Amino acid sequence: MPTLILSGSNVRDLLDMKNAIDAVEQAFRQLAHGAAQMPAKSYLVLEKGDFRAMPAAIAGAVGIKWVNVHPQNPARGLPTVMGSLIYNDPDTGYPLAIMDATGITAYRTGATAAIASKYLARKDARTLGIVGAGRQAYTQLLAHAELFDLEQVLVYDLSTAAIDRFIADFPQFPVKASRLGEVAAADIVCTVTPARQPVLRKEWVRPGTHINAIGADAKGKEELEPAILKSAVVVVDDIEQATGGGEINVPISRGLFTESDIYATLADIVSGKKPGRRSNDEITIFDSTGIAIEDIACARIIYEKAKQSGKYLSIDFIEG
Repeated sequence: MPTLILSGSNVRDLLDMKNAIDAVEQAFRQLAHGAAQMPAKSYLVLEKGDFRAMPAAIAGAVGIKWVNVHPQNPARGLPTVMGSLIYNDPDTGYPLAIMDATGITAYRTGATAAIASKYLARKDARTLGIVGAGRQAYTQLLAHAELFDLEQVLVYDLSTAAIDRFIADFPQFPVKASRLGEVAAADIVCTVTPARQPVLRKEWVRPGTHINAIGADAKGKEELEPAILKSAVVVVDDIEQATGGGEINVPISRGLFTESDIYATLADIVSGKKPGRRSNDEITIFDSTGIAIEDIACARIIYEKAKQSGKYLSIDFIEG
């Protein structure tokens, strides 16, 4: 049985945002109904960065992603986040594919945030604010553009060069460089920074805003002033991961937020077990740490398309 070897460019050819959104949303429904298995990600922290092991099984698919976060990588010409994924046959355990997961990570994170916005943002949301103009900002815009009719996209970054690149890469969208307070006043706000001190203040956030807090994905990271959390409806992707390393991890460690303050998981919302937005005035927050079912849902699309095409490299990886 051959094993497909899929590079980053192969993955980009095989995965598009619409399919990623559909697959990830279905994976969250499966998780809510007990049709998925997923332990919390485990961390290996080293001096220059960290690694995460992320296994999961959803209906008919199983695999594991090995992903790193090394903040100084751009200076070396490398992405901050890189990953690889082993996709297995659930019946035999055979590795059906080994694929680059750097693009998968970006796409599934954007897709998941847009899904959260679908259920938690106001129906008339037309402005998107993005704090941080790095790689993840790109898929946040692409994903939200699939689900919302965006009239304005406001972006802020400490690097004006990063903002300029972002704007130049999206001439088809109404993207504008803005001050941080202006970005925070958008209908939907996505924070995608590696911050360990809050970058978003409560005074900037308007009633009815939805925030996707994405950058805090490890212990000690936070992007939002804790007062925002206390005045908001907070939804998480995974309770164990969020309390240990998501946006709520620092406020919890300081006694400013508790696990009981969490309203729901995204799986609860997507499956209809709990309602999403309940009024136009409430502030909603999605604490996104990134969970493995998202990766495996996208990997299944990639594998099935690659297998059907028959044009990608394969090897006899395990010889009987």
